[in-house]
Amino acid sequence: MRAIRLCFLPCLPNVIHQVTQVMALFYMGPGVYAIFTRASVIFTALLALAFFPEERFVIRQWKFQLGTLLGLVGAFGVIWFQANTQSNERHIALPGLFIAFTATFCWALYGVLIKRPSAELGSIRSFGLISFITSALLFPLTMTFGRIDAPIHAGAQANLVLIISAVTCITLAHVLYYVAIHEIGVALAQALQLLCPATAMALSAWIFHERLTYAQLWSAAVLLVGAFLAMRVKPVATSEAAENI
Repeated sequence: MRAIRLCFLPCLPNVIHQVTQVMALFYMGPGVYAIFTRASVIFTALLALAFFPEERFVIRQWKFQLGTLLGLVGAFGVIWFQANTQSNERHIALPGLFIAFTATFCWALYGVLIKRPSAELGSIRSFGLISFITSALLFPLTMTFGRIDAPIHAGAQANLVLIISAVTCITLAHVLYYVAIHEIGVALAQALQLLCPATAMALSAWIFHERLTYAQLWSAAVLLVGAFLAMRVKPVATSEAAENI
């Protein structure tokens, strides 16, 4: 019961994130969303600054500050120059921007709140409890707003994609993310995720034929430069070990 209590609080922003990130895809492509959601770096840095004194060493370094700032500017540019697919307007609809912002903030909050449970319970055990509680919280939402029998009618190919996604993109990715949080801290683990958009854009262009405008490409380049700077920041434990050597 104590382990469940430890994991329950992180599940709340996780549930909101799981729902809003899917809703955001009705307003933008997967590649654009993957780039925009990297703005969670700045939210995570601020939250980590408030929650974890041991991470203030990383956040105070100019490379991390400049990197997260560039990442935020780049993410904003990518979303700002995204055309509204539901009308002829140049920019994305405000509801889509709000939903994407909510998903991004909740992901950052989830990353901060999961640090203590994953360190105390271990990566695999904490992920198992998080998955169970999140599923339990999502079930009544599914019964109210969704279709519980959708997998039965979706066909074998769609269910195979779901299974592969669950094992690789959720199970394996989350466990490794918990390990990264424990080893290098919340802020730096989030900063490393700024590299995700490159793969997301390649897959989205291949599968969904999504293309970015020149303004979005420049914004994405600024974001990746920020990622490079943020990645060069070393945790305090690593820095002390290097000095001792």
